[in-house]
Amino acid sequence: MTARVRIELRPQGTRIEVEPGTALHDVLFAHGVEFPCGGRGRCKGCRVRVVEGRLPVTAAEERMLSQEEIRSGWRLSCQCRAETDLTLELAQWEASILADETRFAFTPRDGTGVAVDLGTTTIVAQLLDLQNADVLGVRTALNPQARFGADIMSRISFALEGGGYEKLTAAVRLQVGRMISELLEGGGRNADPRDITIVGNTVMHHLFCGLDVEPLSRFPFESPATGAREFVPSDLGWPFSPRTPVRFLPCIGSFVGSDVLAGVWATGIRDSAETVALVDLGTNGEVVVAGRGRMVCSSTAAGPAFEGARISMGMRAATGAVSEVRIVGGRPECSVIGRVAPRGICGSGLVDAVAAWLDLGLVLPSGRLADGRTRLELCPPVTVSQADIRELQLAKGAIAAGLRMLLETVGASPPDLKQIYLAGAFGNYVNTASAVRIGLIPFPVEKIKPVGNSALRGAKMALSGGGSGWETLAAGMEHISLHADPKFQDTYVDEMNFPEA
Repeated sequence: MTARVRIELRPQGTRIEVEPGTALHDVLFAHGVEFPCGGRGRCKGCRVRVVEGRLPVTAAEERMLSQEEIRSGWRLSCQCRAETDLTLELAQWEASILADETRFAFTPRDGTGVAVDLGTTTIVAQLLDLQNADVLGVRTALNPQARFGADIMSRISFALEGGGYEKLTAAVRLQVGRMISELLEGGGRNADPRDITIVGNTVMHHLFCGLDVEPLSRFPFESPATGAREFVPSDLGWPFSPRTPVRFLPCIGSFVGSDVLAGVWATGIRDSAETVALVDLGTNGEVVVAGRGRMVCSSTAAGPAFEGARISMGMRAATGAVSEVRIVGGRPECSVIGRVAPRGICGSGLVDAVAAWLDLGLVLPSGRLADGRTRLELCPPVTVSQADIRELQLAKGAIAAGLRMLLETVGASPPDLKQIYLAGAFGNYVNTASAVRIGLIPFPVEKIKPVGNSALRGAKMALSGGGSGWETLAAGMEHISLHADPKFQDTYVDEMNFPEA
């Protein structure tokens, strides 16, 4: 019998055993290590440091890591296999995922229900008592598909490879089913849920429901299969009663999914007499504007910078991430999640840092670093490069341009906008003053209102007596394809620069 390889993960102290030759890519994702490029050795998001043992240096690591990093023991875990016992220090752990505890109007009925927000990066599920809408349990997890790519286009690319589609669908169905089982066990419920409602973006909708994503891979990026889908648990390999319907709510358009539809329902913007907007800040930023008797929406390819991906020392909002930066005595001062030594920077920290450096004159409105620098030190060892600033400019420019063009579409101007709801984890945690300073949301701070996980809240409302009318709501929203508008590119370029002081 072949001896198994023992791996200790620090700082958690977790110990696991694997077969010799096991790819670290296959075992570390469950322990908080992310693979933004899908394990292709094209980024540094999956770094681990070898404390004890040996991992030979690969060509990809020589290309992506500095000699100092290699000498210090850092490796790209997507390129490594466990051949001998190892002690590894993880660069990321304890991912923070946003749930929702907001009270809302409901229609009482018997039994329990489960609401699921199926995000590109994270999944959150809640068990509800349908008599009073009380939350009986919460489960959160990283989306297992993230092993194959951080953003939706990477996910689509993997799906179109041989066997990729089946892997993505099976992985996410298994994870969601496991989370629901854990909720029922943890809540002490013997009976199966009466209803299960799922929301997510259009790509997550297609991959979960077993629908072809190929139309979303090419111009005009439109799919004919955006409607609601209903299953019985056995369709998904779940061990629940066949009388339990599993509903994935309808999408609005090509890259505007039922998560945004649920957010529209939860915030009530469809009923607003004034011009208002909902902005969901994530890897695929979605914008909705309601006003002048119309409700228009679109998606913008913001990229994963808000999630910390494609940033040289970027990471999710987890222990060790710089999450806040403020100016004290003319210098940036950092707050680190978990009050530990800094390991990287998450999206909210990056927005804060750039806002601070703009005020200090270290970053110019053009986005260039002052005095010809290529990198700025934040709090050792965390630094931000010129390329990182550009990634943030691309992301914020896309959101600001989308908001501006949708306002024009309904015949409104920026001063007409009375309220902006910021949805999602990043929207909930980002400093709104910093978001205004960098031009991400170019409106007065008093008009901006973070609303947390409005997608999950909307899914819960669907369980608690608000389950009808979703198709009608989706049909009443106009999906605008910004990439098809010749004005978008010029507007995008205009919004790339940072505001003057």
